[in-house]
Amino acid sequence: MFSRILNAYKTSFSGLSRETWILSTVILINRCGFMAVPFMGLYVTQALHRPESDAGIIISLFGAGSIAGAAAGGKFTDMFGYRPVQILASLIGGLFFLLFAMVEDFTWLCVLAVVISFFSEAFRPANYAAIASYATEGTETRSYSLNRLANNIGWAFGISMGGIIASYNYKLLFIVDGSVSILVAVVIFLLLPAKKLVRKTAVEQKQLNVRKPWNDLPYIKFLLLCAMFTTCFFLMFRVVPVFYKEVWHLDESLIGIILGLNGVVIALMEMVMISKIENKKSPIFYIVMGVIIVCFSFAVLMVPKFMPVVLAVISILLFTFGEMFSLPFFNTFVVKRSNEYNRGIYAAGYTLSWSVAQVIGPTSGFYIAEKFGYNALWIGVTVLLLLCAYFFSRLKLVED
Repeated sequence: MFSRILNAYKTSFSGLSRETWILSTVILINRCGFMAVPFMGLYVTQALHRPESDAGIIISLFGAGSIAGAAAGGKFTDMFGYRPVQILASLIGGLFFLLFAMVEDFTWLCVLAVVISFFSEAFRPANYAAIASYATEGTETRSYSLNRLANNIGWAFGISMGGIIASYNYKLLFIVDGSVSILVAVVIFLLLPAKKLVRKTAVEQKQLNVRKPWNDLPYIKFLLLCAMFTTCFFLMFRVVPVFYKEVWHLDESLIGIILGLNGVVIALMEMVMISKIENKKSPIFYIVMGVIIVCFSFAVLMVPKFMPVVLAVISILLFTFGEMFSLPFFNTFVVKRSNEYNRGIYAAGYTLSWSVAQVIGPTSGFYIAEKFGYNALWIGVTVLLLLCAYFFSRLKLVED
């Protein structure tokens, strides 16, 4: 039995390129330091003693900066390459995070939120394109899954440590986050080799159908549904921690550990799960299943307060399994509808759908919770996710 499990893991990780492993190591380091934004709502409400609506404003400004950063990052990636964009975005974003720790004026915090998120999000399309470029042929899905594995190991460590650090001093979150971001820039500069793109002739490029994402109707529909899903997705890591603190009275360190389970489970299970289920059924089947499971994770939050730690764990586990069934197939779809000449802008479009959700989700979530109560918010999210699952089931994720 143990031998079969070991062989399943070995098969899942075999055949991936050296550069893919380096990129995943970079993401691991990056996400180990990603601890400030998930606790931003608590920082504003608990440390700065401002209302939930102000927390929503700050978090949404992070989303607004992300929209501009994603668009710029995708364009710059196609123009200059993914390596310089990743290095500069990490370095500049890290420096501004250090500055964020020194400021308490709300107006300046709002300005810095936009600037930090711009550079942080510009990193993502470049990293996304780099994975596709360095992946050995036929290993694209597993290369992205390895990246998500590193992402979630780092997330599990970062969010857990973030809870401990927040219980001691919230400002240290921003210092650690900024320092790690600068370290990522150094690691990419030293370890990730530049890869020259062999340019084809104009005729060959035309034959490749280098289309723009805004002219790709199936992709536009896909992005709208992604934004719909991720609007709800972000609530788990932005609004739910405040709910845990204010309604269920959990402390910050425990909140960090519970949220960190998300990364632990993904790290242990996703690579093997994807290798087993990929190509067994339509990607739509798994996406719809994942969205429905995430729907149940929010429904659990409506259960009357009884053993809140148990309910919180059940909720995050359901959320995690829903994420594992859905998000890997989102990534594959983006890659298959693009090529090396437009992958940056396609990745930017996908990143934008997440950025838009960061604006809509926290602002509307905190507003609804403040005006109508958390149960009204969880009911709305549940209905929205059921609608999202239905529309995904009607979408055909195939090449034109």
